[in-house]
Amino acid sequence: MSITTADAPARADSVGSFDRRSALPYALAAALFAAYTTLSVSRHLRIQTAGYDLGIFEQAIRAYAHLQAPVSQLKGPGYHLLGDHFHPLLMLLAPAYRIFPSPITLLVAQALMLAVSAIPVTRHGMRVTGPTGGLGIGIAYGLSWGLQEAVGFDFHEICLAVPLLACALVRLAEHRWHAAALWALPLVLVKEELPATVAALGGYLILRRQYKLGLAVVAFAVITGLVIVGLVIPAFNPGHAYPYETGASAQDPLTRLLTPGVKLRTILWLLLPTLFLAVRSPLLLLAAPTLAWRFWSTNHMYWGTEFQYSAILMPVIFVALLHALAALRTHPNATVRWWTRTVPALTVVVALACTTTLPLRRLVVPSTWRSDPAAAATRATLEMIPDGAVVAATNLLAAQLTVRCTVYLYPNYPDSALRPEWVAVTDFADPALIPLDQRAAFAALPGRGYELVTRRGGVAIYHRGPAHAGPGAGR
Repeated sequence: MSITTADAPARADSVGSFDRRSALPYALAAALFAAYTTLSVSRHLRIQTAGYDLGIFEQAIRAYAHLQAPVSQLKGPGYHLLGDHFHPLLMLLAPAYRIFPSPITLLVAQALMLAVSAIPVTRHGMRVTGPTGGLGIGIAYGLSWGLQEAVGFDFHEICLAVPLLACALVRLAEHRWHAAALWALPLVLVKEELPATVAALGGYLILRRQYKLGLAVVAFAVITGLVIVGLVIPAFNPGHAYPYETGASAQDPLTRLLTPGVKLRTILWLLLPTLFLAVRSPLLLLAAPTLAWRFWSTNHMYWGTEFQYSAILMPVIFVALLHALAALRTHPNATVRWWTRTVPALTVVVALACTTTLPLRRLVVPSTWRSDPAAAATRATLEMIPDGAVVAATNLLAAQLTVRCTVYLYPNYPDSALRPEWVAVTDFADPALIPLDQRAAFAALPGRGYELVTRRGGVAIYHRGPAHAGPGAGR
């Protein structure tokens, strides 16, 4: 990685001028917003979203919208979500949810946040590579696998961090040090692992001889991170501890970080959208904290390329790519300079090729644009449960009910202490297909006073009569 090459924009476009080229980043963001929203809403309408995580976040944001603590019954009775993860910035979505109370509001907000992040990346790309090249970089960014996987997996608070980090990174590349720090500081309110990323940004400032500012940012990030993980989250957690501690291991640290092989595969996928040129920029160091905590964890779900975990890394790798291209434009070798000019087009080709296996490919599948009779039948069956009811629902049904009911997760509930009035479960024609973790709970329903109300639309609904109210009734 070179830290002596020029980072400043290759072109000094006038900030005041606003022509058609100036509108390109915003037009791209609008197109991405439409694509992301269509995919997300389509998934929800087809009952492909779930209680984990969409239902959980809807319960929290609905509470914020009514000026209440962010309690999620899907996590457990009275479970305060700030005792799980630290994400108070979610409160910003509460006004929109109060006006439009629906899980779709969260999906649209996420689509907006991710799409907006393309604006600073594209604008910076246009300054470095010209209008056409910058637009190409923006398209490749918008189609990057990390963003697509986030859009294809419900809702997650990390969407709030992506535009903040994109703006901070662009300011770093432009040597606007204080502006970069100001954009990065709110990241500590998005999730508890992000103070480490803010500290990495402070380290980069120190690397660029911005000693006072860099040390201040590092100190702020370290102190904030320790307070959040050591004091704030345990204060709200029912076990009075941070719930995701992994602890020490006898395993060699390097082996733990780099094995099994899926971790190296993730690193290769991370660099692929940039044609591996991002490794030429020290800005890539800002990806290290996210990769470190994911690879150190014993949870294998963090290691791969699925879900939302890599969305935060997409601004890092693409701004690092532009940082590298800015240096290569003045390379003494004419062949290298020529090849550099082809990179934006090549990144688009790579992004389009990868999209054939990623969530946005569904937008060209005809069934995506047709109504789903099975999903409609499921929603019609769930309408039998009255508004305001207390329900235990399976994960795939929970997000359809959280907007109007108090929802607990089945099969965790009902139990001896809490018996919701209603139970909604996925109906399996063959009992052998019932998941193992649900079989005992399913068999116990009659003994707990639940009677089958209906079985249709792929859903079985049970109701507990007043004669079986017992402890925890109606809670």
